[in-house]
Amino acid sequence: MAPGIDPIEFELFKNALFSIADEMALTVHRTTYSAVLKDNMDYSTAFCDAEGRLVAQGLTLPSHLGSIPEALAAVMRRYGDSMAEGDVFVLNDPFEGGMHLPDIFLFQPIYVEGERVAIAATICHHTDVGGRVPGSNASDSTEIYQEGLRIPPLRLYERGRPNETLHALIERNVRVPVKVFGDLRAQLAACTIAERAFRELVARTGVETTRFYMNELLDYAEALTRAALRALPDGEWRFEDHIDDDGVEVGRPIPLKVRVEKRGDRMVVDWTGSSPQVKGAINNTFSYTRSAAYCGVKSILPPNIPNNEGYFRAIEVIAPPGTIANALPPAACAARGLTGFRMVDCLFGALAMMLPDRVGAAGDGGNIGVSIGGWTRERQPFIYVDFTCSAWGGRPFADGCDGNSHMFANMASPSIEVTEAEQPIQITRYEFLPDTMGPGQYRGGAPFCREYRFLEEEGVLQVRSDRRAFLPFGLQGGGAGAPSMNWLVREGRAEPLPSKFCITLRHGDVFRLEVPGGGGWGDPLARDPALVLRDARNGLVSLDAARRDHGVVITPGWTLDAAATGALRAERLAARGPLPSISRERAA
Repeated sequence: MAPGIDPIEFELFKNALFSIADEMALTVHRTTYSAVLKDNMDYSTAFCDAEGRLVAQGLTLPSHLGSIPEALAAVMRRYGDSMAEGDVFVLNDPFEGGMHLPDIFLFQPIYVEGERVAIAATICHHTDVGGRVPGSNASDSTEIYQEGLRIPPLRLYERGRPNETLHALIERNVRVPVKVFGDLRAQLAACTIAERAFRELVARTGVETTRFYMNELLDYAEALTRAALRALPDGEWRFEDHIDDDGVEVGRPIPLKVRVEKRGDRMVVDWTGSSPQVKGAINNTFSYTRSAAYCGVKSILPPNIPNNEGYFRAIEVIAPPGTIANALPPAACAARGLTGFRMVDCLFGALAMMLPDRVGAAGDGGNIGVSIGGWTRERQPFIYVDFTCSAWGGRPFADGCDGNSHMFANMASPSIEVTEAEQPIQITRYEFLPDTMGPGQYRGGAPFCREYRFLEEEGVLQVRSDRRAFLPFGLQGGGAGAPSMNWLVREGRAEPLPSKFCITLRHGDVFRLEVPGGGGWGDPLARDPALVLRDARNGLVSLDAARRDHGVVITPGWTLDAAATGALRAERLAARGPLPSISRERAA
């Protein structure tokens, strides 16, 4: 903090500004139309200064953390000198600041007495933006032109007046315009709330003091980050993981390679050596790769560091153009979420070498994207979009979270009752899967299965999943989690489906999704037998798996046989060799 600043006044200002970003997030949640926003909560809000630097992010998605500066920079390059009060800018172009086409950014500059002082920002995943598949999120598209309406930085409103041409163009190119424009209005409402609250803040502090404190917030975050980095060990660590395939070239593994270098108060996260960009739609834009790096590194730093560009200054992210980490046109990228999530887990593998007592094992590799769309008998469009994940990896101090979103997403699961009321879908099963968690002193999180029965005559099912061949890795002796699986049940027969696919559904078809389990952390034979017994009583671990994986003997009457457990564990310890620090397994 700069000399001469009143720390109490600065703290009050900081919290006031952060609360504006949070109030924006609540406004989107209260006013949105679509389930992917109000239930999944796939959106983010932020507050930027007049130059476009991210100062505060709402309590929303870490996956959007690095995207807002990139997108706003694209707007500033085009319109920075010609912005006016009442303007609102829109974009979704992945190759000009965006990430994938369903994520639409809105930016509203905020003026006080004719002077631009700040910019409100929102990003929302929209139910549909056109393209070849309902939901605009197919993993088997091979170029961006198949994926939907591509919007470069444009004015959605100019001096308060709507751009009717652009509104009409969007309306004619999306399948569910009522939801899309309802969600755009929710974004506009959030920006209006931000404008009102910020002007009240400026009225109390004055324009110059506001500018000064916003800049100080960036320097404050940078100082905290650099101090935290100095406390970490210097060195260089590398890790490699693999995505099973891209859904187009099936069975061809896709390497992700990361190098972490930490020297003094600076860190480099380098993705050089990762796969060239692929044919399928799982390519990352650079902004999404940056988000993955910022999220992974932040998980090992103190929680009081603000999410803003001051934090970014201490972390350099490298991703060569033309790779899956920084794709070039015309790469498809609608399903890039898969790669971003896997990058976070890959980064955890490197950070675990740096800080073995602070980093957890791999989670389920989330999130899994499920889209079901089509037309009702009355020729009304319907689209169901769900991004689901469940299992964290085991941690150095606790089991992996069960039924909890991946750290990169911070998303929720749609309500079954709301889904069944709004969509021609019946959820017939939603439960944890036993014997799927990676064993360890702290086991991996429990994944779930969900079954969707389709009730319309015909529709399109699109699924993006992974972790079937390359399992979620365990750490410090922990075992790998179970693989994912997809099934189609038609006329009573269950048929396995690939990890990534797009098929036609018929009335009565049931799609069964099985999420992969989290990897375990630590020696499975060091797990507290009482915890194994608890999991067995809760149906998460069978008696055979308790014995096989943890050396714990449980009687048919659901009691712990302490003597038999001690003898079995002693026998296992005498017979086995040293455990690997990383358990990277492939499914048979």
